[in-house]
Amino acid sequence: MRHGIRFQVNKMLSQVLRSSLFSAQSLPPFRARSFAAVARHQQEKRRELFDRVIRVDHAGEYGADRIYAGQMTILANSGAGETIQHMWEQEKEHLRLFNDLIDRHRTRPSALLPIWNVAGFALGAGSALLGEKMAMACTIAVETVIMEHYDTQMKALEVDDSDEGKELLEIIKKCRDDEEHHHDLGIEHEGMDAPLYSIATCAIKTGCKIAIAIAERV
Repeated sequence: MRHGIRFQVNKMLSQVLRSSLFSAQSLPPFRARSFAAVARHQQEKRRELFDRVIRVDHAGEYGADRIYAGQMTILANSGAGETIQHMWEQEKEHLRLFNDLIDRHRTRPSALLPIWNVAGFALGAGSALLGEKMAMACTIAVETVIMEHYDTQMKALEVDDSDEGKELLEIIKKCRDDEEHHHDLGIEHEGMDAPLYSIATCAIKTGCKIAIAIAERV
């Protein structure tokens, strides 16, 4: 009797073990496919984020380069010339960094670079024609928007632990710090004392925000 019960128990245990083994063997491929699909989705999202960030920042640094080029055309020999040249050199370095990222990530540049070229130069030269203080007011306005823009990007990239994400975050941090330095230089050089400062900077900020929204996509 006991032998029969022991036999039945062993038989049931064997069936349970076989069933568990079958389930364990059949589950990993499903999980592997699920993990692969999730990984592909995450990679696609990361790629979209990197492309958007690199494209708009490249366009922004290109525009900044043209703004200072326009200002230097008018104010190269003025009291503000040395300061503008200093800021321009830093913007040139930013542009070199993003040119490199464009190439390495194979990101499509903004299709509107010719427009940013003309608009940036016109803004720089136009503000300089209104005097050194207005040129500095232009810098304050532009850099205020760019700092906010970079802050938003940094928050998005801080959760990305990939090597590419960390590199991009460090580059943006460096550029952001330089832009804050430019903003402060604009204040030190009495940019806030420019005629119609509030109206002019409001218009410039609005234009910058529109340009950023467009450059992210086009």
